[in-house]
Amino acid sequence: MTSDRAALDGRASDGPGLWALTAPSAPETRALAGNLSADVAVVGGGYTGLSAALHLAEAGVRVALLEGSEIGSGGSGRNVGLVNAGLWLMPDDLIARAGPENGLRLLDALADAPALVWRLIARHGIDCEAMPKGTLHCAPDARGKAALAVRAAQWQARGAEVRLLDAAETRTRTGSRAFRAALFDPRAGTIQPLGYARGLARAAMAAGAQVFTGSPVTGMAPAGDGWTLTTAQGRLRCDRVILATNVYSTPPFTRLCDHQAILPFFNFATDPLPPELRARVLPGGEGAWDTRKILTSIRCDAAGRLIIGSVGQLGGVDAGVHRAWAARTLARLYPALRDTPLRLGWWGRIGTTQDALPRLHRHARGVWSISGCNGRGIAPGTLFGQMLAHLAQDRIAPDDIPLPSGPLAPDALRTLRGALYRGGAAGLHTLSARI
Repeated sequence: MTSDRAALDGRASDGPGLWALTAPSAPETRALAGNLSADVAVVGGGYTGLSAALHLAEAGVRVALLEGSEIGSGGSGRNVGLVNAGLWLMPDDLIARAGPENGLRLLDALADAPALVWRLIARHGIDCEAMPKGTLHCAPDARGKAALAVRAAQWQARGAEVRLLDAAETRTRTGSRAFRAALFDPRAGTIQPLGYARGLARAAMAAGAQVFTGSPVTGMAPAGDGWTLTTAQGRLRCDRVILATNVYSTPPFTRLCDHQAILPFFNFATDPLPPELRARVLPGGEGAWDTRKILTSIRCDAAGRLIIGSVGQLGGVDAGVHRAWAARTLARLYPALRDTPLRLGWWGRIGTTQDALPRLHRHARGVWSISGCNGRGIAPGTLFGQMLAHLAQDRIAPDDIPLPSGPLAPDALRTLRGALYRGGAAGLHTLSARI
């Protein structure tokens, strides 16, 4: 927990930061030791893997989940906690890139994904500060307002009850004069992201899943009609494997990273705001982000801390640049919060594909993965875990999952794209000090 203690005094943390300090405790787990057999092995204890394990266990399947570190130690414990419908892409762009048939099916599935999250939280009593009060996609300028109008029209044409707010209502909803408009999506909301991951693990274990932490898989080999997964202290024999490690993959699964560039994203949090200020900052409890290319996200947690985030990595000289940017932006959005200390800082990695679409991959007989959520990990990750669980049971065929699929094709420019994301964010955040 050293990184969490470091976060308390404002230094950058490469851990879950605030979320590790405020989440309910994780269920008691241990490392895999000895020999074990299961119908399905799930590798990775984030949203996709935990959702898969939960849905398999509820169906009566013998499932064992192997997590190399702790539950939610990757992106599932580091993100801002926005539960959103769809992807970053405009609805029409998603359909165009995924194809008319798959695109429509994928958009419909993702539109309903937040509802799946809210249902799981309610059914299993997951303690994760769930606030299904909607989100606000905010426009700081005329270009952003025009883009939101297009996005609103495309969602509304498909029956979504989203609503474009004018400047006055946006000011009331956000408590800030910095935006000209906002797109309100009532399907969405916020959660304590690590609390949700730990709650999914607890629910999966209650349903019969075996969950092992501190158990990185060091090898995977064919064994008859199935597979044997090896850890430092144990061996797991299974019929099928779901790989859910995404951009936090380690050997022997690092190929899961090869088709994705890393987009770093950081967050800072204040102390709980005084009641008179909390009543003016996002008073309806929505989470928000803006339309800028290097975006700003804002939300409050259950204790009234304001959390502000953007693209960037809190490491080396970058940490000071992004912390200074966060303080300036906080003062610009909410002048009453000028000089409010930023007590906690943390960051994580987002996997981005070249076309901004997730991918379904068949790695070998009975071995599947879905990766590349492109910054929309909570609702899509939960949905994709459910899909992979159904695929592992032969309840659906691969063609029933409306995602691009095929051989895992490395992105030759992934390192360059990742460097541009990191460097571009640091450059723009530095430049904003001079504007």
